[in-house]
Amino acid sequence: MKRTTLLHSELSGLIAAMGHGDLLVIGDAGLPVPPGVRCIDLAVTRGVPRFLNVLDAVLAEMVVERSAWAAEAGADLQGALEGRDLGTPSVVAHDAFKTLSREARAIVRTGEFTPYANVALWSGVAF
Repeated sequence: MKRTTLLHSELSGLIAAMGHGDLLVIGDAGLPVPPGVRCIDLAVTRGVPRFLNVLDAVLAEMVVERSAWAAEAGADLQGALEGRDLGTPSVVAHDAFKTLSREARAIVRTGEFTPYANVALWSGVAF
């Protein structure tokens, strides 16, 4: 059994296989997954697991060079994102966010019901 924070084998394996510039999206329960994009579905029920809990587990293992989230996200959510090490952040319109998610290696679906609780994470390098 792993000692690190992230125990989900599929998600952990994906992060280990990501290269510089690869995109991973963590989304709420309603974010559409474009055809052909891998979905790692963690949603169990409304609010389980929470978006920020999943994000924190991913950040424990992933080097993030840059990130993006929707301008429509509420102030509390934006503040929570700004308080984390997400590389160089950018804010985009939600429609633009959905378009960029087409390039993701995977979308991680959480049980989050907070509107616009989505973040795009581009992989950096550890050296």
